[in-house]
Amino acid sequence: MKGGTVQINWHDMKPVLTLDFHPVSGLLATGGADYDIKLWLISSGEAEKKIPSATYQNSLSYHGSAVNILRFSPSGEQLASGADGGELLLWMLHSTETGQTWKVLKTLSFHRKDVLDLEWSTDGAFLISGSVDNSCIVWDINKGSVIQILDDHFHYVQGVAWDPLSKYAASLSSDRTCRIYANKPTKTKGVDKINYVCQHVITKTGSQSVDDSKSAKNHLFHDETLPSFFRRLAWSPDGSFLLVPAGSHKISPTSETLNTAYIFSRKDLSRPALQLPGGSKPVIAVRFCPLAFSLRGPNSAGFFKLPYRIVFAIATLNSLYIYDTESVPPIAILAGLHYAAITDISWSPDARYLALSSHDGYCTLVEFENNELGFPISLSGNKVIENVNKSPVVQKSEDMIILTTTKDNPVAADSRLTEAEKNEADYNKIETERTEDSIPMETQRDEIDNQKSGERKEGNTTKNDVSVAGDSRAMETERNKADILQTEGETMKEGETRNDGSVAGDSKPMEVERNEAEKSRKTVSETKEVKYAKPVQNKPAKRRITPMAIDP
Repeated sequence: MKGGTVQINWHDMKPVLTLDFHPVSGLLATGGADYDIKLWLISSGEAEKKIPSATYQNSLSYHGSAVNILRFSPSGEQLASGADGGELLLWMLHSTETGQTWKVLKTLSFHRKDVLDLEWSTDGAFLISGSVDNSCIVWDINKGSVIQILDDHFHYVQGVAWDPLSKYAASLSSDRTCRIYANKPTKTKGVDKINYVCQHVITKTGSQSVDDSKSAKNHLFHDETLPSFFRRLAWSPDGSFLLVPAGSHKISPTSETLNTAYIFSRKDLSRPALQLPGGSKPVIAVRFCPLAFSLRGPNSAGFFKLPYRIVFAIATLNSLYIYDTESVPPIAILAGLHYAAITDISWSPDARYLALSSHDGYCTLVEFENNELGFPISLSGNKVIENVNKSPVVQKSEDMIILTTTKDNPVAADSRLTEAEKNEADYNKIETERTEDSIPMETQRDEIDNQKSGERKEGNTTKNDVSVAGDSRAMETERNKADILQTEGETMKEGETRNDGSVAGDSKPMEVERNEAEKSRKTVSETKEVKYAKPVQNKPAKRRITPMAIDP
């Protein structure tokens, strides 16, 4: 594995806020604070033993404000891009005599404020978007119309994810909640219509106090002072689990807060099954490799009971961790790459490249050698399908097991983090605050009216360029009311907050299926206590480094 920061003029030296690889051609699209979308051809540097290079191809100019998010459709024929001011555009790929070009197809108008995240449905027929106006919107792409508005959040919606099996949708907000929506179609003139209903509201978890006589509720996620405008969550390609960033975990009420990413099993989306340590900085984005790989050995040391390996990347503000489902520690750590916060991550369709974007105006490209991540296998036909027999070769994702604990706290994966983890204190000295070219940010709504009335008042907003999103100047009235709604004993939609101190949502505790082949089919809970290994001291990082793979 070789990689590093490609020091070219990506977006006129302004922050690069998002990027995505085309699923067919492999072109890399980037969006930035210069209002443009740019396309780049990525070339291998393996022959010359150098980092990959990027060659400018074309610009898509139409937005009138900073581009916060862009994603190609699964077929690669369309591109959706969201920007400040509620701009949401659909681009269509057209063939011409000289080649191919992108043109604006539709403008999806309904969001009143900045669009921060979006994702396509697996069939490319629908789109979900999240915005600073506190809402998620489900769109019909063919009609260009709104299907449903999900406005349950009380603060910015900074991340959205669509279940690849089209049963669930998820959103993550700076109101410190993750909401899971289940699709319960309604019939209109004999035709099923999408209807997402909030099933779980994940906000707090219980923890034991020092004397073990009392239990306390701790928030699972960072509040609006998180120094990023993005909390990009994602489903695994097979739909077996959901990976959620911006985690904030306390082992006990008096312990220090740990930055983490949570893993939610599809079998129980009401509470985290596992947590992955995120180092000294909050986790702001996660992304799955589009390919699955064969297992490396018969005895898996990980928490996942999968017949294949899934690889995923977790980005904090200043570093990147690459994990797979077969092992516990990360298979690689990259850090000290950028002066400012990381904003987005993306995998190429063949899993050869991994790209990062940053507020410092640069992008990092990582290249993997052939079969370095493993031997790719197909997941087609092996996803979670209700009432369908299991594949004779690969189990269905619905039957996969994530080993969890019976206590209120999720299991912490053994980090055994290596050199780069210890060295993050040195990398922090390298980081600079975001410049005034960072994401234009809007002041928050003045206050939320009584919940029973369901009405919200929206105050005057002013567009400002700020150094960090952490300088949010959040209104105490709004935060207090959101906290009141999350206190112990309150009932929330279909997923209720449990009074025993566990996560709001499904009241049933998670049980772990030990062995599906057992005739008795009994379930037993298993607690795995894993201690954090002491990381190894490393030398201080320099301005630009070439990250190396870390052999666990």
